[in-house]
Amino acid sequence: MPSYFESRRGRRRETVIAALFLVVALVLFLMPEQYQQPIRRAIRTTVLSPFIGFQSALAQQDTRMVDVGALRAERDSLSAVLAAQAPIVEENRRLRGLLGLRQRAEPGFVPAQLVRVGVTGGESTFLLNVGRRDGVAPGSPVVGAGGLLGVVREVEEGTALGVDWTHVDFRASAMTADGSAYGIIEPRPGRFREEDLLTLTGAPFHSDIPPGSRIVTSGRGGVYPRGIPIGVVLGIDEADTGWRKNYVLRPLVRPESVSHVLVGRAGEEGASDASTLWYGSAPPDTGPDAGPVREAAEQQGGDR
Repeated sequence: MPSYFESRRGRRRETVIAALFLVVALVLFLMPEQYQQPIRRAIRTTVLSPFIGFQSALAQQDTRMVDVGALRAERDSLSAVLAAQAPIVEENRRLRGLLGLRQRAEPGFVPAQLVRVGVTGGESTFLLNVGRRDGVAPGSPVVGAGGLLGVVREVEEGTALGVDWTHVDFRASAMTADGSAYGIIEPRPGRFREEDLLTLTGAPFHSDIPPGSRIVTSGRGGVYPRGIPIGVVLGIDEADTGWRKNYVLRPLVRPESVSHVLVGRAGEEGASDASTLWYGSAPPDTGPDAGPVREAAEQQGGDR
């Protein structure tokens, strides 16, 4: 244990050292500026060099952390903006396509806004803000920018009720765009609504419709105008007893993404053929060599 005199000497030594530093600091403070600069530079490059380096490293690390955080925030904000604008961009694209179609379709079609019923069991039905006063009648086709969506079932003075192609009772007489094969379009339910497809049933067994072929309405049966696009062939679904083939189609209009449509007017001139609305001319089977094709189609039936 240190004695009283040793402790006293230790405190005196510390006091002397502190006083010495105080005097040195006072002298440095009172020195002229031209003498202070070399001394400050020498101290920074020797005694304070490790501390200054450590402080600089901490400052750079903080700066990098701030930059990464700011970039991450900007990235998240940009992703949110793009996600919010994606539906708007897609809706604008569909509306532009529908606007061009409307200009070509007048006066045979009238524009309408589509509203889903929103009740259980009514997923395939919709309401339209047009009706009898607009020339709409039961059986009027409902089309989007890509092609056929559905058909009107009931009509009031200013409104109408329709069903889209996912409805269990939906049928349409159809053919390939080149008129080489005919059949009946039926819905093909999937596990989820967005997985619903279409089936071209009753095609002749000897027909060979390659994937990618476009299927359009044939106009048989007097329900749908001729030439409205329906879907694109994905492949063979199944073959019946040696006489018929079924083909799976990818629909050209998805019901869940449609809010504005065109509805056919009853009795309008040219309403029986809509080929030129989506194509520059009618499908090839309207030529003089199409007689056998028409006879085969009549044996397969029309719209139901």
